[in-house]
Amino acid sequence: MTNRPTAGRARLALAVAVVLGGGALTALPAQAAPAADGLTVQYRTSASGATADQTEPWFKVRNTGSSTVQLSQVKIRYYFKADSPNASYRFACSWAVRGCAAVTGTFGTLGNPSATADRYLEVGFTSAAGTLAPGADTGDLQLRFYQSTWQTLRQSDDYSFNGAQTSYANWDKVTAQLAGATVWGAAPEGNDPTGPTDPTDPPGGGQTLFDDFDYASHTDPAISAHGWSVRSNSGGPGVPGATWDPSKVTFVSAGGNTVMNLETSTAGTGASTTQTEVLTKSVKFKDGTYAARVKFADVPRSGPDGDHLVQTFFTINDLKAPMADDYAEYDFEYLPNGGWGEPANILYTTSWETYNPDPWQAVNQHSEQRSSYAGWHDLVVTIDGGAITYYVDGQLFGTHDAQYLPERPMSINFNQWLIDLNGQTSTTWRAYDQQVDYVLHVKDRVLTPAEAAAKVAGYRAAGTGFVDEVPAP
Repeated sequence: MTNRPTAGRARLALAVAVVLGGGALTALPAQAAPAADGLTVQYRTSASGATADQTEPWFKVRNTGSSTVQLSQVKIRYYFKADSPNASYRFACSWAVRGCAAVTGTFGTLGNPSATADRYLEVGFTSAAGTLAPGADTGDLQLRFYQSTWQTLRQSDDYSFNGAQTSYANWDKVTAQLAGATVWGAAPEGNDPTGPTDPTDPPGGGQTLFDDFDYASHTDPAISAHGWSVRSNSGGPGVPGATWDPSKVTFVSAGGNTVMNLETSTAGTGASTTQTEVLTKSVKFKDGTYAARVKFADVPRSGPDGDHLVQTFFTINDLKAPMADDYAEYDFEYLPNGGWGEPANILYTTSWETYNPDPWQAVNQHSEQRSSYAGWHDLVVTIDGGAITYYVDGQLFGTHDAQYLPERPMSINFNQWLIDLNGQTSTTWRAYDQQVDYVLHVKDRVLTPAEAAAKVAGYRAAGTGFVDEVPAP
């Protein structure tokens, strides 16, 4: 968490959200496939050049049979030629009528490569996509894929690509399977979509960190065993001379759950100021979904109000050198009494590329809302190959550009600290509380806020208070 003056905040435009498909396929009872004309696939491209930064195959799947189709039993394959033998690819869903979270994309290698195809993208659906009635179609599936290195792709030699097809039309150079039977299209010669193929670039991710913060005290050995550090070392951010006091991190009952309470207090001097921070010891978190339920406070628990307080949930890695371009930080920061030149309460979300601490220079993008956020809030940030997207209480708060995506893994942090002592000059002791109900991270998967909440509810229903499946980098 960098300690930034007002001049460090760049006012930049928002970008368009790009959302990766998340979730795993849900097994359904096998059903007989309809006649071969039961499905058709329409295709268009949104990137028509011979080369492109990313391939953009868009689809509509239509049910031309007489029976309702479970979309979770449908798979579409788009065939292409890898740009090099060792190239790896990443899938993304920009928009889908059925919801990007209900669309999956995986890559495979053909058993009989040809001059125009040795790989394929297989598009599937989770059970959340629902059904497709006779005569209905899925609506737009605006999909894309790109090299993991973001090197330029050559599309002109890809079997399924047609640069002239910029409006939807039936396209038989993609295949569709229903319940394992091919019902549409023709694969490259010698490559039956129902036959065995070698998977490549399997759908990674999905590993989860979840913590319900059900601990006895800051000395509970389970805190460290679960990978958390309660900060005690000196240093910024915050008021010079302040200390970080582990004993001010407590665990209290609220709403039927145990929640983590971070207390920050002061009597108007640096020496009297204590701040709090809890962070993961491991720096292993990068792309995917981050969620936490956090209670912000507009007023102190006791004493006079008015301090320039910052209450946070964020991810961060270390700045290796001034203006180093592999730095990353993604913040929710609530200022209940203003600060950094703001006169009153404001919530920031900020995505950082880098900064120089002295003289101060910052490269970041932020969104803001000037209103009170006192009380409990569900905070979600998703990081995929195209954007950083922030949500508050299920509503889009801001979307930030791809140039701010992380190059290195990060830690997960919560802290509460004072910007300065200018907001309240009283020497009367006062204390502020920030509370945290839970934290969730799902590696390499973009979840909607509702899906994140459902995942948390599932852990709680199962009596699971902690899980950490996220591998070390």
